[in-house]
Amino acid sequence: MEPVNWIAIVVGAVLAFLGGWYWYSPKAFGTKWAEGTGVELGNAESMPIDAMISQACALLALSMVVGLTASMNALGTAVIAIVAAGLFVFSSGSFARKTQYALLVDIGYVLVAGVIMILVQAVF
Repeated sequence: MEPVNWIAIVVGAVLAFLGGWYWYSPKAFGTKWAEGTGVELGNAESMPIDAMISQACALLALSMVVGLTASMNALGTAVIAIVAAGLFVFSSGSFARKTQYALLVDIGYVLVAGVIMILVQAVF
């Protein structure tokens, strides 16, 4: 494994996770996303723990991809991986019959999370 900036990887994943709290909140896209997804927005205590853990793990894994490609000056590969992840989210949401709005919110979050991770690599 190439030498990577572990601080940037962890910070990128954490910031992307926190960004998701806002992204899916009623202040941003959460209310209409919830309607289009068929779920009810609740408080932090009512969130499914398995979803939160898998989200954190996925963000950490994606941040590791960004960190590895940054260490090899190959961030284009990370961009392709981010877009692929977003398309998988879009595809599975389409099978679940989410609305177009909810699908765009979901793919938008993956893309924004990827941009956050790339920017953190540049800062650290």
